[in-house]
Amino acid sequence: MSELYFFDYFVSPSQRVYWLYILSSLLIAIIYLYFHPKEKKVNLSRKLWLHPSATLDYRYFAISFFIKIWLVMPIIFGANEVAIVTQRFLSDTFGFITLRGVSYTQIMVLFTLTLFIVSDFTRYWLHRFMHTIPFLWKFHKVHHSAKVLTPITFYRVHPLENILFGFRFSLSIGIVTGIFVYLFGGLLSLMDVLGVNIIIFIYNLLGSNLRHSHIKLKYPRWIENIFISPFQHQIHHSTEFYNYNFGGTLALWDLWFKTLKHSNDVGTMQLGLGAKNHFKTVLDLLLLRRSNA
Repeated sequence: MSELYFFDYFVSPSQRVYWLYILSSLLIAIIYLYFHPKEKKVNLSRKLWLHPSATLDYRYFAISFFIKIWLVMPIIFGANEVAIVTQRFLSDTFGFITLRGVSYTQIMVLFTLTLFIVSDFTRYWLHRFMHTIPFLWKFHKVHHSAKVLTPITFYRVHPLENILFGFRFSLSIGIVTGIFVYLFGGLLSLMDVLGVNIIIFIYNLLGSNLRHSHIKLKYPRWIENIFISPFQHQIHHSTEFYNYNFGGTLALWDLWFKTLKHSNDVGTMQLGLGAKNHFKTVLDLLLLRRSNA
């Protein structure tokens, strides 16, 4: 696995808070607030950006980087290793095969779409399991304990959850890649922008950071059946509807598996864990303990 430096969070297109994604989200937020001036007071308030929950996010973001480097990354195997094992297994089991009559462009488009769909689908189910399996919820509630949302809240994740999602990523991407190498040979290419799957790049460019914010950006209902809007994810962070809208990018999984909640179906809501929201320090988040601070 390649080395990660703290500054990479802001200069690497593979990171959610890449400077271009932050800039595009800021521009969308400015346009949104122009048409919703009543929400300026909340979104531009010091009480939001300097809220104890937000400042805890900032501290945890800095400290969790070192935890990721020293603990998480050494444990997780890479997608390349999974791809090699998958390709060898298929070759040993079924013999060597290379499909003909498929153009390079067709393979590239199919590979890009398959990677995106499989990754998003497995992300939906792991996220749902983090809610529905009591043992996993003990760790996932660290993320849901945020009382206010900022883009940095995205990184309020317990190390164990980071490990599980790292394994999910490596397995899903590696297995798909291994199957494609087996079927089409090693000349695979991804439709990408700056090394990022073009679908994910566009998604991030269209305001992914607003998911963890108080910009209540909603999509038309029919679009929210396909893609998760920023406000739909904010609904997921509420005390009442946290078992809805598990999808990462696509809302289709929530629609098909009956966990979808549309923006217009929800009015006022409270974020966090309610009375159970007892995390006040970085150690509280890491050790899952009640704070006396």
